[in-house]
Amino acid sequence: MVIIVEGKNDKTQLRRLLNEEIDIICTYGTPGTDRLERIKRAVGGQDVMIFTDNDPSGKRIRGILSDLFPDAEHLYTRRGYAGVEGTPDEYLVQQLEKAGLEEWIDYSAIREPNEAYEQPPSSS
Repeated sequence: MVIIVEGKNDKTQLRRLLNEEIDIICTYGTPGTDRLERIKRAVGGQDVMIFTDNDPSGKRIRGILSDLFPDAEHLYTRRGYAGVEGTPDEYLVQQLEKAGLEEWIDYSAIREPNEAYEQPPSSS
């Protein structure tokens, strides 16, 4: 199984949550012909999942990869999150579980939501 993402920060985010049995390949932005050939060789005959950002660039890259891997499964992040790298762990895990990757998820690596967004306790 291979998951293709856009950049190294996306890869780092997913690598933290998935064990090493799942390969993660970066496009490093919009891939040209040479990069697409390297990705295709690296994938070989493995199943492919495409997980790009929900922005115009990510959608364009998803389209290019869909042409190269027409049988790929697609994973999506929510609009409003700062790409795959800015998606909360809890949501990423939900998407990975929906894709059937439960046995490869490292549940001990899940970070709690950022405490900065939680309401501070009231001081009475």
